[in-house]
Amino acid sequence: MKNYIINQMNSGVWKPGDKLPSENELAEQFNVSRITVKNAMADIVKQGLINRIQGRGSYISDDASNQLISYEPQEVVNSPLVLFLMPRLDNLFTANLMTGIEEELAEHGYHLVFKLTHDSQELENKLLKEFTQLGVHGIIIYPVDGETFNDQILKLTLDRFPLVIVDRYLRGLDANFISSDNFKGAYEATKHLTNIGHTKISFISTAVSGTTSIEDRLHGYEKALSDSGLFIDYRLRLTLSSGLPVVEQIKSYLSENPDVQAVVTTNSAIGLIAMKAARSLNLQIPGDLSIVCFDDYDHSEHTEVPLTYINQNEKNMGREAAKLLVSLIQDPNQDRRNIILPNELVVRSSTASSTVSNEAGAKA
Repeated sequence: MKNYIINQMNSGVWKPGDKLPSENELAEQFNVSRITVKNAMADIVKQGLINRIQGRGSYISDDASNQLISYEPQEVVNSPLVLFLMPRLDNLFTANLMTGIEEELAEHGYHLVFKLTHDSQELENKLLKEFTQLGVHGIIIYPVDGETFNDQILKLTLDRFPLVIVDRYLRGLDANFISSDNFKGAYEATKHLTNIGHTKISFISTAVSGTTSIEDRLHGYEKALSDSGLFIDYRLRLTLSSGLPVVEQIKSYLSENPDVQAVVTTNSAIGLIAMKAARSLNLQIPGDLSIVCFDDYDHSEHTEVPLTYINQNEKNMGREAAKLLVSLIQDPNQDRRNIILPNELVVRSSTASSTVSNEAGAKA
């Protein structure tokens, strides 16, 4: 975002005295939170390029053009560049992941170029091709969901180009990747629920097939049920589709399956929507329904019922991905490395024992 704003000034699109788009407009354009916008703007304000006027907005400072001349000195232009591709930047997990990558690369003297693929494999392929031709030294990629991977990822891997895949691995491709232990994370989440007495536990996710992180979470969930002596009931699996609003899909599912005592969701966004759907049905969290999700979310400590979650330590994941990439840049022919990082269950107030749930139901 900072690069975008600076580029708009450098190119003369925004001139001294011009008013910038509002924080809400920039947040919508980049599909990020207003906090992210505030942080980006604050850095540019410190440089004296922007003046912020309370109640009126942000304006390009009158002497910004003089400062812009020295904003990108030759040493920065010639510094090694690393490309990071990500489908979206709309939650705490992706923001922390990128922060870890940027911090580690900066310590090694590299500069980060960040691009969104907007969940498009076609755009992902195009960006990989363009930036390798532009001469980036290495690439970190958070792949688009799907059963296949694009031609450029295959080509770069076969050519031993410094490439690290984060969050998951690509089935059938011997490539360097770093992820958290998705299997164990889902196993621990589900085991937590069975240990407090729940027997009807649902698994709610986006499409499973082809996205190994979600596949591994499903397998971890099923193994935990099996180890707890519970039957794997496929009725308890809800795969969300793109056809209807997610809240309506979950609301309908809970209405049709009133025996569901708890849910495991593959991300915090689904977990929060599940809580909203449950409340619309007058279900109490955790009195009537316990919820565990993957990943924390913005301002979770201020929510009425903070969700129990699997902490993937994504900032550390980003740092480890950057460390591996720097190593690959220095020695592209080294053996492939597959790194699985530990995660941890953080128990908060969205889960309670089945005894509590039954008592709450009896009182209702």
